[in-house]
Amino acid sequence: MSCSLHSIELPKPKPVRVNGVEVPRAEISREAQHHPAQKPIDAWHSAAKALVIRHLLLAEAKRLLIVAKPKTEDGRTETDDEALIRQLFEQQVVTPEPDEAACLRYYQNNLSRFRSPAIFEAAHILIAADKRDTLAFAAAKAKADGIVRELRIFPEKFDMLASLHSDCPSSELQGNLGQLTAGQTTPEFEKALLALETGGTSDPVESRYGVHVIRLDRKIEGRQVPFEAVRERIGNYLRESVERRAAAQYIALLVSNAKIEGMEIAGAESHRVN
Repeated sequence: MSCSLHSIELPKPKPVRVNGVEVPRAEISREAQHHPAQKPIDAWHSAAKALVIRHLLLAEAKRLLIVAKPKTEDGRTETDDEALIRQLFEQQVVTPEPDEAACLRYYQNNLSRFRSPAIFEAAHILIAADKRDTLAFAAAKAKADGIVRELRIFPEKFDMLASLHSDCPSSELQGNLGQLTAGQTTPEFEKALLALETGGTSDPVESRYGVHVIRLDRKIEGRQVPFEAVRERIGNYLRESVERRAAAQYIALLVSNAKIEGMEIAGAESHRVN
């Protein structure tokens, strides 16, 4: 549910202060529009927290005498406050560049993430029916059972039976579905497909579309993507992950050293900052 300035029934919490400086209620109200929540009070708290952290970051940038140097990217120029916060993190939150060993270790510990998906070439016969219609679905299942029995004796009839009986548009292609990968079909269909040997035909498979009879024509196993091909991607991921954690710890440290009234924000202890 999105929140707007006029739709939120603002709570009446205690005034929020950061090192003795009150965060104006009107400012929190405006910021709440950018923090969708199921309850107005949750949007309010999220907005207040964001403004408290923003106040702390800008105050620290001012203390360190950082001069805003806004950058322009994709046609948009940073505001002075955005530039100050970015420059503060660049100056104060230094994170190590992931080396070759760290990237290789991540790759070896997550090999399944760097594997091309298996490709299945399959065909099916769909007897369409709505499960909520008990009689119609039972009839569809009975028809699919009959087709399976016939295919057990005459497997070469699959194309003809698909053309004659399938309710899927693929019937015009003798049931051919082309190439499929994981996630492109219903879970029930995919489970049955994975269980088939090449050239095999399934028992009737129920799904939200009706009852399927599936034939696996070919399976191309996925291949392991070499480390060299994903080294840069892994490095970027590790760098961004470390930067996020370091930024959170830096903010927690500022929170721990500040006097915040009217709300609670996790400080350095919760982030294990020493």
